[in-house]
Amino acid sequence: ASLCSFLLGASVATLPLLLGSSPSLLAAPGLRGRLALALHVAGVNAALLLIYPRPLYKIAVRACFLGFAFGCGLLLSAGRSAWRHFGWYMCSLSLFHYSEYLVTAINNPRSLSLDSFLLNHSFEYNLAALSSWVEFTLEKLFFPELKQITWLSTVGLLMVIFGDCLRKAAMLTAGSNFNHIVQNEKSDTHTLVTSGVYGWFRHPSYVGWFYWSIGTQVLLCNPICVVGYALASWRFFRERIEEEEITLIHFFGEEYLEYKRKVPSGLPFIKGVKLEL
Repeated sequence: ASLCSFLLGASVATLPLLLGSSPSLLAAPGLRGRLALALHVAGVNAALLLIYPRPLYKIAVRACFLGFAFGCGLLLSAGRSAWRHFGWYMCSLSLFHYSEYLVTAINNPRSLSLDSFLLNHSFEYNLAALSSWVEFTLEKLFFPELKQITWLSTVGLLMVIFGDCLRKAAMLTAGSNFNHIVQNEKSDTHTLVTSGVYGWFRHPSYVGWFYWSIGTQVLLCNPICVVGYALASWRFFRERIEEEEITLIHFFGEEYLEYKRKVPSGLPFIKGVKLEL
């Protein structure tokens, strides 16, 4: 249901073909493109209401919204508009959140919920996203040349791709052991994963998210948010890793301590929980 809805929302990218207009539909002046987008949203939402019962509709409408954002990002990315790099960002952000849900559905369906989209991650996360949009808009208005540094945006896009791929590889490698919420009780199937990307870093999903988040701001050429995201993400993951490692030591004892001695956390200047001997 979520995958079909995501693709249905992303089909907005086909509107230029249907209208016989420029691919940069969103950046073009005039009301024709905006009206087409509004009709597309209304039509897709009506279809979802007819197709899915209430519980599935809640999933479908979120997946469709992310697909719509992805499709709009593709439209902005097309051509040479001043919003092209923001289109890259929209594609990256929407795909990140949708793939969080999809990989959880594949890996650990028992823990699947609406929260798996991570759209309501936290007030601080939403505030950070809003701040990046405000900075991009203001700097585009007053310093438009700053937003046209294609090589820098390309570096950011590569960071985003690397970070997201590493995170999803970690989720897939961990399988049912992965959960968006730190677990306080060990289940019968809970095992310590040390293979694959977990042989590189103890916390590859956090490493991936860390570089993905900073990469989104490099992509947008947002100098203020690059620094802010780096500091805020580092602090968040330092606290999260310490909290999680206390639980892992409780679960696996010496086995985890040995793993901790051999494999780095993967994040700069974060060594994890310190044990007093």
